[in-house]
Amino acid sequence: MYEDFVPERLAKLRTQKGVSARDMPLSLGQANNYINNIENKKSLPSMQSFLYICEYLGVTSQEFFDEGNPDPQALKEFIAEAKKLDSQSIGHILSIMKGLNSKR
Repeated sequence: MYEDFVPERLAKLRTQKGVSARDMPLSLGQANNYINNIENKKSLPSMQSFLYICEYLGVTSQEFFDEGNPDPQALKEFIAEAKKLDSQSIGHILSIMKGLNSKR
């Protein structure tokens, strides 16, 4: 399972962050093909490297493996903004969200 999930999730989160598969490993102090090797299922990162990857992407390891959270950064931002709202506004937004989800 993780042999497919990790490469696919890494590619998705890296793309959402807007960083290339060449720039990311250089920022992590790795060889320029390091991320490509992971995304092309040639290798998996060590635990330490995985944690550095998560830190670079701005996600926790739990968020990385949360398949139900397609965009952890956007969700964090959404929650941070929602915390600033009063309860009535939160209720309105919650109603909108429920309406959008029921149309799926």
